[in-house]
Amino acid sequence: MTSHAISWVDVFSPTPLGGNPLAVVHGADALDEDTMARFARWTNLSETTYLLEPTVPGADYRVRIFTPGGELPFAGHPTLGTAAVWLALGGRPAGEDVVQECAVGLVPVRRRGDRLSFAAPPLLRYEPVAEPGLLDRVARSLRLDPSALLDVSWLDNGPGWIGVRVPDAATVLELRPDWSAMAGLKLGVVGAHPAGAECAVEVRAFVGDWVVEDPVTGSLNAGLARWLTDNGWAPDGYVAAQGTALGRTGRVVVERESDVIWVGGHVSPLVRGTVEL
Repeated sequence: MTSHAISWVDVFSPTPLGGNPLAVVHGADALDEDTMARFARWTNLSETTYLLEPTVPGADYRVRIFTPGGELPFAGHPTLGTAAVWLALGGRPAGEDVVQECAVGLVPVRRRGDRLSFAAPPLLRYEPVAEPGLLDRVARSLRLDPSALLDVSWLDNGPGWIGVRVPDAATVLELRPDWSAMAGLKLGVVGAHPAGAECAVEVRAFVGDWVVEDPVTGSLNAGLARWLTDNGWAPDGYVAAQGTALGRTGRVVVERESDVIWVGGHVSPLVRGTVEL
């Protein structure tokens, strides 16, 4: 076993301890995949990341992202959290933006004051969910009448999200899912807050396999941002609230510039130490 430096950060909340925690293992190039997976299961966080040397031109660093259930090609809060740790360790990007290498390719991360934002990668699957059996299962999983599902679409940028638009934010907050019906699904539910509210929409992320409910989810919000702005359901710039039902204060800032969607928020460093792996 070898000592590795590790950082724990809180992502997507202006208030520390209000967002989504992330563990980042530094200098993890010598670790094998099995050790990475076992440590991610042990932390039991929604994601644990491993900071590695880049392998392709243009990348400032490389990251591998693990959930307790396995590896992800991309995820949002691990992208911002890992970028923040890399910068805190003295990392200097070659260009204006930090460029992360991960399994979906190169992901730019920009800095604006104390906020980091990633450029949403292309959606791998972006189309309405049309299978009747799947639509029925989504409704049963959320314990909603099918008429309350205003729109349901694949928003897959790696994790395999299905987006569900419901009548309003109150509907989102009142959800009490049926976890047995949801097994194997990743559902992101969004509803609008009243005009003039602090946040434009309320979001909840349900993962039927390993997390149950994720506090604040960058990959989901990236897919939702594409969907909502493409259809005129949200403006090109808005703030999403997530984690409210869990007692969190998640805030995700969306900025659409032409065809590029930036998804951002605050990252707070909380713990730094060593781990034996």
